[in-house]
Amino acid sequence: MKEFIQKIENKIKENFKVDKIKIIDNSYKHKKHKFYVPNKYHLCLEIESEYLNSLNRLQSQRLIMKILKEEMNEKIHALEIKIN
Repeated sequence: MKEFIQKIENKIKENFKVDKIKIIDNSYKHKKHKFYVPNKYHLCLEIESEYLNSLNRLQSQRLIMKILKEEMNEKIHALEIKIN
C-alpha cells in the first residue's frame, strides 16, 4: 500500500507544482458498503497547489483524474479530492 500511495504522490508532483500533498486511505470506513471490493482503495487526496487552486474545481479534478486514470481503473474505487 505504501508503494501505491507513493506512486500516486509522485505522479501528481511530476505533473503539477505542489506545495503539500497528503493521501489518506479511508478504505476501512467502507468495508460494510454493498459494493466494497477488498483490493480497491477509497482514498482522500489533499493537495495544496497554487496552480490547481487557480482553476475551477471541476477543471482541477479532471486534470488529477486524467493523471490517475490507470490507478482509477485498477486500484482506486473512490477518490475524494480536496484542493487548497
